[in-house]
Amino acid sequence: MTDFLLELRSEEIPARMQAGARAELDKLFRAQLAAAGLEAGELTIWSTPRRLALIAKGLPDATAAISEELKGPRTSAPPQALEGFLRKTGLTQGQLEDRDGVYFAVLDKPGRATAEVLAEAIPAIVRGFAWPKSMRWGRESTSSESLRWVRPLSGIVAIFGEDLIPCEVGGISAGFATRGHRFHCPGEITIGSAADYADKLRACHVIVDHEERQAIVRDGAAKAAADAGLTLVEDEGLVIENAGLTEWPVPLLGRFDEAFLEVPPEVIQLTARVNQKYFVVNGPDGKLANGFVCTANIVASDGGAEIVAGNRKVLAARLSDARFFWEQDQKKTLAEHAEKLANITFHEKLGTVADKVERVAKLAEWLASEGIVPNCDPALARRAAELAKADLVTEMVGEFPELQGLMGGYYARAEGLPDAVADAIRDHYKPVGQGDDVPTAPVTVAVALADKLDSLAGFFMKSLRPSGSKDPFALRRSTLGQLAMVFENGLRGELTEWLLRARELYLAQNIQDEYPDALPHETARDTVLDTLKRSYLGHLKDFVLDRLKVQQREAGVRHDLIDAVFALGGEDDLVRLLARVKALQAFMATDDGANLLAGYKRAANILKQAEKDGAIPAAGEGTSTIAAPAFAGATDVDRALLAALDAAEPAAAAAVADGRFTDAMAALASLRSAVDAFFEGVMVNDPDPAARAWRLGLLARFRDAVHSVADFSKIEG
Repeated sequence: MTDFLLELRSEEIPARMQAGARAELDKLFRAQLAAAGLEAGELTIWSTPRRLALIAKGLPDATAAISEELKGPRTSAPPQALEGFLRKTGLTQGQLEDRDGVYFAVLDKPGRATAEVLAEAIPAIVRGFAWPKSMRWGRESTSSESLRWVRPLSGIVAIFGEDLIPCEVGGISAGFATRGHRFHCPGEITIGSAADYADKLRACHVIVDHEERQAIVRDGAAKAAADAGLTLVEDEGLVIENAGLTEWPVPLLGRFDEAFLEVPPEVIQLTARVNQKYFVVNGPDGKLANGFVCTANIVASDGGAEIVAGNRKVLAARLSDARFFWEQDQKKTLAEHAEKLANITFHEKLGTVADKVERVAKLAEWLASEGIVPNCDPALARRAAELAKADLVTEMVGEFPELQGLMGGYYARAEGLPDAVADAIRDHYKPVGQGDDVPTAPVTVAVALADKLDSLAGFFMKSLRPSGSKDPFALRRSTLGQLAMVFENGLRGELTEWLLRARELYLAQNIQDEYPDALPHETARDTVLDTLKRSYLGHLKDFVLDRLKVQQREAGVRHDLIDAVFALGGEDDLVRLLARVKALQAFMATDDGANLLAGYKRAANILKQAEKDGAIPAAGEGTSTIAAPAFAGATDVDRALLAALDAAEPAAAAAVADGRFTDAMAALASLRSAVDAFFEGVMVNDPDPAARAWRLGLLARFRDAVHSVADFSKIEG
C-alpha cells in the first residue's frame, strides 16, 4: 500500500473559491479511481492561495484483475449483428458462449499498475475541473481547446510513493519540484514523497493546511487585540477569508483616528470587513474601539510596523468616504429622501417602491387600528412605514446595501423621530432567516408584518408564486418570518382577512389581479371573497399553511397531528390553529388519547363499511342524527354512550369556540369508558335493522364529536 501526493500550483486562487475547489478535487479524484476499479480510501485535501494539494493514503500498487460479461445478440440474429458485437469485444465467434440462444462475451481484464491509472487520471482531473470562473492564458489561449483554470496553472507535483507519476497537462509536466512562500522562499523545493510534503513547505514559510492557518488567524487576531486590552469582534467568515489569502498568516493590530467613531459602528465594521478584510475590536466598555486587526502574509523585520501603517492609511481613506456619506445623508430628512422612491421599481408588475410604501403604511395602520397588533399606535405605525424604505436612496446604503433598514434607524434617531419609529425602520426587515431576532415592539411588528404581507399578496396576485425549488422573491422565507412574528407576539385575527386587505390596497392603486378567476374591481365584496377563496386566496392561504407545517415539523411536531388539525379547514386564526395542534400532541401522548384513537379507528371502520353497504348515508349526509323518539330497544350500554355524547359534544364545542383546546381534549377523553363499554357490550351490526341504525348513528355522533377537534383519521397508530 502506497501514499500518493498531488499538488496543482497556480497563481492566486480566490479565497471564496477554495472550499469548493477542495470538494471538487475530492469528487474528481474518487471518480477517476473508481472508474479504474480502485477505492480512494482516506483523502487529505488542502488549499492555499497558490496551490491545491491532495494526499491519498494506502493505495494498492495495482488494480485487481476483473472479468466483465457482455450480452450480445441472439444466435438467430442477422450476421451483421454478430459481426458488430465481435468488433466491439475483439473476440472471435468461437470465443463467445451460447446461453439459451443468446451470445455472451466474457472479457478478462488484467490488473493495471496504479501509477498508470494515476498518470491518466491527473490530466482528466485538471481538464474536468469545474471552477465558478476560469481563464485561458498564453499563446495557446486563442484556441478553445486550450487548458482552462481559475488562474494560470504553473506546476504539478505527482508522486506515488517516491516515484514520479509522468504526465502532462497543457504543456505543464509533472515533477518533484514546487515553490515555497512567494517572498520568504521563492525558489524551488524538491518533494520526496507525500510524507515530507507539509514539513518541507512549512520550512519554506508555507502552511499548506488551511484549517491550521484558520486557527492561526483566529487565535492570533484575538491575542493581538487582547494584548492591547481590547476584545476581537469574532467573524468566522473573515477568519476563513484571511486564511485563504495567506500562506503564512501574521495577525497585526493597528489603530485608526478616534474621530471616525462618530460614524455608526456597523458602518465601520462593514467598511473594514468588506473593503479591507480587517477585523474590528471592542474596548473595555463593550463598544467599538478605534482598532483593527489585519493579517499580513509575511514576517516583517520591523515587527509589522510598516504594514500596519500602510493599512491604516488605506482604512482611513475608506472611513473618510463613509463619514462623508454619513454627513451628506443627514442633510436631508428621511421624508425628503423618500421622495426619490418613486423613481425605483419594486417590481415591473407591482409598481414602484413608493407605491409599496403607500400600501404598507395603510396596511400597518390598519393592523394597529384593528387591534391585530396590540398596543400599537396607528399613527406611529403609519409614520414608520412611510419612512422605512427611505434609506434605500441614501449614499450610505448605495455603498453598502447590507445596511438598509439599519441606516434608516440611525438617520431617524438623528433626526429626532420617536424611538418607536426609528426602531421600526431599523428592524422592519426582520426576521430575515432562522435564528434572526423576531420583532416584539408593537410598531415594528405592525410595519414588518405589513411589509411581508404586501409582498406575499402582490406576487401571488401576479401569479409569481414559488414553484418547486424556485423562489426568486424569497416568499417562503418571508412567510416563515410572518409566522414567527404571529406566534412570538400572539397576534390574533383572520389570515384570510389580512390577505384580502393587502389585495384591496393593490386594487386601489389600479394594480389588477392576473390570477385565474380574477374578478373586476367593482364586483361585490361577498362575491369576490367567495371566488377568491377558491382561487387566489385559497392558494395563498394554502401556501402559508404549508409553511406552517414545515415550521412545526422542524420544531418536532408530528406531521400526522398537523395534518389531523389542518384537515378540518375553516380555521383562520393561526394562533388558535397552532394551539390546537399542540393540545392534540399532548393529548395523544396520554393513555386516554391512545385509547380514544383506537376507539375512533374501530368506529370509523364500521361506519365506512356501513356507508359502502348503503346501510347509512355517506359522511356529512346526516349519519350522526339519532332519530327521536329514542330507539325503544336501547340497552343500558347504548344509553350510557348517548348520555356521554350529550355531555361531551357541547363541552367540546364550547371549549373549541373559546380556544380551550386542552379542555376540548378532556371532554373527548370522557367518552373513553362509554365507547369501550359500547364495543364490549353490544353488537353494532345487530340483525334488527332499527337497532343497527341506532348504533351506527351513535358511532357517527362519536366520530363527529371527535372531528370537532381534529380529524383522527389522519393520525397514525
